[in-house]
Amino acid sequence: MYIIGIIKEHRNDEKRTPLVPEQIKYLSKKFSNLKIIVQPSNNRCFSDRDYFKNGAIINNDLNDCNLILGVKEILPSLLIPKKTYMFFSHTSKILKDNSAASQGTPGMDKKELLKSILEKKISLIDYENIRDNNTKRYLGFGNFAGIVGCYNSLNLYLQNLSKQNWPRAHEFNSYENLKNYLKKINKENFNNARFLVTGDGRVSKGCLELLNLLKIKKISPKEFLENDYSEAVYCNLVTSEYVKYNDKNFDLKHFINNPTKYKSIINKYMLKTDMLISAHYWDPNSPKLFNKNDIKNYKDLKVIGDITCDINGSIPTTNRSSTIENPYYFIDKLNFEEKNYNEINKDNKLSIMAVDNLPSELPRDSSKEFGSGLVQEVLPYLITKDDGRIKKATIAENGSFCKKYNYLTKYFQS
Repeated sequence: MYIIGIIKEHRNDEKRTPLVPEQIKYLSKKFSNLKIIVQPSNNRCFSDRDYFKNGAIINNDLNDCNLILGVKEILPSLLIPKKTYMFFSHTSKILKDNSAASQGTPGMDKKELLKSILEKKISLIDYENIRDNNTKRYLGFGNFAGIVGCYNSLNLYLQNLSKQNWPRAHEFNSYENLKNYLKKINKENFNNARFLVTGDGRVSKGCLELLNLLKIKKISPKEFLENDYSEAVYCNLVTSEYVKYNDKNFDLKHFINNPTKYKSIINKYMLKTDMLISAHYWDPNSPKLFNKNDIKNYKDLKVIGDITCDINGSIPTTNRSSTIENPYYFIDKLNFEEKNYNEINKDNKLSIMAVDNLPSELPRDSSKEFGSGLVQEVLPYLITKDDGRIKKATIAENGSFCKKYNYLTKYFQS
């Protein structure tokens, strides 16, 4: 018998789940030797009764589980020795100098988390590292991070225009309700704003889906630089359009393998941008999009929606993540101090959206999409035979870091 457990998330603002009830039912039918235990939770987007009706066992005790699933990082005190866990640990981007160690749950000490995993001889598999041979991820919450992040950023932009704000995304209870609301919105609310979206993965696709729903005009990078418009427009820069290696043609594989050789070329676009939505994947060895000193030249820039939310990462103004309850903070461009909205002169104000768990605002929709990937592309390779994707995503086992992630030893010992 193979037993999967779903842990109760410890964050009060985390309502997502790795598997939704109907996926439990599907898995139970597909694998006759499978049992699924769900820890009871009053905060999860689906009720315990929903899980029970679809074949799950509701129990706090996960000691008999072969595999324990979570969404965000799990508190070290809750980790059961010698178990296999799979969740977003946000440890892959850690560098020895700790410069990228703060992504993920605020206040979560990554060093303590890793220490506990090694001491308890836990096998840690990270969703983010489950990829195909072209490094494409098999599953993620990125699409809904893009949708909600774009929605929140646009809402913040309306605030900067002193216009009426939309309801918060989580107030709609479903993506379908949110879409129905936006279909009634007049894009003229944004005047002649110029929006810049970076990235070409799941997150950026979610952003573009929302912008297209609002019928905001899409323009090319060339048009963005050369033309003026009397209506709101947006431009999507893919990786080859915001980084460069000498004068050579862009090669994605070369960039992935040699990120330190590249430099950002986004400055010319930022000079004409009213709102930047950062929706690209960032490797700590890749160039930052721009530096703090560059911001003084971005006279039109009013809002940064940093969906990537890498602290001190590619967006230098993201010095902390924000929360679903308080999604925005405001920085003075002159000294980069965080202040209250009304304490900063309008010309010097930079408004930031950097929520680290955006999909949790639409938890049912985002969990269903994520769980679908888990059911189709991950769990079969754990329950039956691994084709290599699970092994490559395993960060630690038997008290040591796996070879691919041995670089974490330097951070761990620092």
